[in-house]
Amino acid sequence: MAVFARYARHWPAWVVATLFAASPPCLADSLDLVKAARQQVGVTVVYDGRYQVLAYPGGDVPIERGVCTDVIVRALRGARGLDLQKLVHEDMSTHFREYPSKARWGLEAPDANIDHRRVPNLMTWFQRAGYSRAVTADARDYLPGDIVAWNLGGAITHIGFISDRRSGGGVPLVIHNIGAGTREEDILFRFTIIGHYRPE
Repeated sequence: MAVFARYARHWPAWVVATLFAASPPCLADSLDLVKAARQQVGVTVVYDGRYQVLAYPGGDVPIERGVCTDVIVRALRGARGLDLQKLVHEDMSTHFREYPSKARWGLEAPDANIDHRRVPNLMTWFQRAGYSRAVTADARDYLPGDIVAWNLGGAITHIGFISDRRSGGGVPLVIHNIGAGTREEDILFRFTIIGHYRPE
């Protein structure tokens, strides 16, 4: 970006505007999340959603195991130093009624072992953190590093990262764990999108 800025000041304004429109500044800033998510491919090979007692903060299940939310938690923790276990737990401790834990799971209090590993809770935290973006059917609206949540049917939810790679049809791939370990696949529009978030 420093080299770009050095030369850009000599270019006409319309050239600079066109370049930024084609490659938004946030694009490069989010590739750290893509890299951190992709590093889990071939490492997390088992889908395991069992309740486990975790260390706090910074707790995790064994790296070879996990669920879709663990892909998000691990990438944000590794790339940005954001500990969703701690952040979700602290926010739920003071704003418990804003989260679906009681209505959906009958819980009466936060649980740092599992709350951050549930998609609806992450969706709530992302929304409260100001990460929400529009849900559309236009592949161009989904940038690398964005987080997308889906309804798989029957109120089963799922979550994953948008990759910087695309399918043959130009649709961004998704880095996620839907049941067979962390993979990078063409599933963005396969299910109903219910959430779109861009970590700042």
